[in-house]
Amino acid sequence: MEVWYLKQQRKGIVIKAISGFFTVVSDEGEIVAQLPGRLKQEWQRSTIVAVGDRVTVSLNADGTGTIEAVAERQSVLSRTRTSAEGRHLLKDQEQVLVANPDQVVFVFAVKRPYPSLRKLDRFLVVAEMNELPAIICINKVDLTGLDKAREQFQLYEEIGYPVIYTSAQTGQGVDGLREQLRDKLTVLAGSSGVGKSSLLNAIEPGLGLKVQEVSQATGKGLHTTRYAEIFPLAMGGFVADTPGIRGLALFDVEPAELDAYFREIAPLVADCQFSDCTHEHEPGCAVRAAVQDGRITSQRYDSYLRLRAEHETLDREAY
Repeated sequence: MEVWYLKQQRKGIVIKAISGFFTVVSDEGEIVAQLPGRLKQEWQRSTIVAVGDRVTVSLNADGTGTIEAVAERQSVLSRTRTSAEGRHLLKDQEQVLVANPDQVVFVFAVKRPYPSLRKLDRFLVVAEMNELPAIICINKVDLTGLDKAREQFQLYEEIGYPVIYTSAQTGQGVDGLREQLRDKLTVLAGSSGVGKSSLLNAIEPGLGLKVQEVSQATGKGLHTTRYAEIFPLAMGGFVADTPGIRGLALFDVEPAELDAYFREIAPLVADCQFSDCTHEHEPGCAVRAAVQDGRITSQRYDSYLRLRAEHETLDREAY
């Protein structure tokens, strides 16, 4: 005689994703869940479940769970997951690094290591594409002094990005950063050596050590485990850490769209003589005129040109 029963269900948020196993936190505690086989076998253009996703889980007899539904995402931080043959627009997939983030904080050191502003520009384009509020955190200001740090990054303040200057060593700016994280799901992105773990330890003792353990476990080798995880904050909110955040390849972007993701360039596009202006050589280009008179910095303009050239190449190869 068959016995039918209704499985209990829980709603929660995915806080860890590793090799097809998802740790879900609900009001009743943590559940380790997997996806149904039918979903895993289907080719997907985007990540099915990512950390930060709000999910419905049915409970199995052994205490594990099966993810039955994923709530619609309000926001994502994503990048391109390339195919085995390398970048190809028709084969690339979207890798959702974090689902439903409220904001992203890009951490750079003013020195040791010296900041790559071109990388920062790329990160900011990713944030603009994903319609995510971006905050720039400049750490190690004790090495140069606040005035010199501001000289390097003032241009980002001028185009409208919040810039927080911090020192994990002296505590400068830490209170301001802590308040930015309160009650939000925040993605912290930063290259090794910028002091991200030290900043997190200054914000909440022990937090940076937990994040550092994950970063060391993910590593860079072919046989290491790579996973993302979000950590609850005692004051309220979450901090997300994920492998691959140091290099973000733009997903599903047309070369002609890129000017919309540079805050100081976007308002000038309508003033160009030609509607399809590339801002490279056309007469009557309002963007190049702004570069010449100093309204747009040559550094940001160069970042735009490089990104456009990269995606024009991908476009030609695909079509």
